[in-house]
Amino acid sequence: MNLCFSSNALTLHPPKLHPFKTCYLSQPPFTAFQVNPTPFCSSQVSTLLQLTRSTTSKRVFHIRANSAPPTVDETKPCSFRERSPKDVNVLVVGSTGYIGKFVVKELVKRGFNVIAIAREQSGIRGKDSKEETLKQLRGASVWFSDVTKIDSLENSLDSIGCPIDVVVSCLASRSGGVKDSWKIDYEATKNSLVAGRKHGAAHFVLLSAICVQKPLLEFQRAKLKLEAELMREAEMDQNNFSYSIVRPTAFFKSLGGQVELVKEGKPYVMFGDGKLCACKPISEQDLASFIADCVMSEDKINQVLPIGGPGKALTPLEQGEILFGLLGREPKFLKVPIGVMDFAIGVLDFLVKFFPALEDAAEFGKIGRYYAAESMLILDPDTGEYSAEKTPSYGKDTLEEFFERVLREGMAGQELGEQTIF
Repeated sequence: MNLCFSSNALTLHPPKLHPFKTCYLSQPPFTAFQVNPTPFCSSQVSTLLQLTRSTTSKRVFHIRANSAPPTVDETKPCSFRERSPKDVNVLVVGSTGYIGKFVVKELVKRGFNVIAIAREQSGIRGKDSKEETLKQLRGASVWFSDVTKIDSLENSLDSIGCPIDVVVSCLASRSGGVKDSWKIDYEATKNSLVAGRKHGAAHFVLLSAICVQKPLLEFQRAKLKLEAELMREAEMDQNNFSYSIVRPTAFFKSLGGQVELVKEGKPYVMFGDGKLCACKPISEQDLASFIADCVMSEDKINQVLPIGGPGKALTPLEQGEILFGLLGREPKFLKVPIGVMDFAIGVLDFLVKFFPALEDAAEFGKIGRYYAAESMLILDPDTGEYSAEKTPSYGKDTLEEFFERVLREGMAGQELGEQTIF
């Protein structure tokens, strides 16, 4: 999924000998849109222009040196951390997702050279055009490609023409369905790892989820498999590669689905007594800031990092009470027995044996059941209980502030799309 707005130039070295192409083909098959005012590889481009004036023999020699991965100090796993952010190239995949857009914005604000990979039709159900995507990712170099196809992604990175220092993956299944989970949470993310490593990446920041601690769902198993491969890669190449695995708790968006319904006078729906689970929700801005910290912070190297928002853990009952308090109304709850979901899941699991097309419907039921009963907090391996005290907090945005804003402005930009339950 690529077109390229750039001047034509000749390829000055045999592609088989070099991992990076530093010149575009005369008719490039990919499209890149340079959104920021200066090229993200200005130093390499300047060097290349100077080299083209040298002799043929020298030209080949220097281009090979210039297009090779950055030299790595054997005593340090990631030498890019010694450079200024303006000299660090960060590849972001999943850049148009709910969190990805904020991550791109935060990285751009911090001065990194951000290369954002996006789908040609992005957003919920592909409603956003290329033009809209470019607006959302302003300040980054946006390349339209397909992360589910390794050849497409590698060709795009070849066309970019400079090495990658860090890959940040915000990829996540759009629906949580069985096949989509493995296609996105594992295969597409692994493609990003493989392509990034081939193009010099020394660090990989993975947006995972805290719920993988207790893997009962397909997307959790897919994420865990990718996490394991990151750890194995770092162990096999300790001097040249590291990772940071970020496992956030609930997002504000996932807890905002009932705000407008309650505002209209409808009851707040919860399962059981409303105390079956709890979470420390984190805003998209705060999570994006934490992910950006992982790019350069040495204390986050080769770490699994559970993270929640500020304040105490909140149950669905407490979340509802906050909402009614903001509206100045007496709380009105609709308590649904958790057994209702168990019965529905049991029926769907039985029907899947005869009608395989119902596989995703059964999985969606299990996802709803999981989030209705399992806390998004650290699971203490010693006690088997979730612990709010052991779940780290980060940021400053609170759920109450989010509810207040949604009551005032609506859920624009926070649409749940295929994740909607209520």
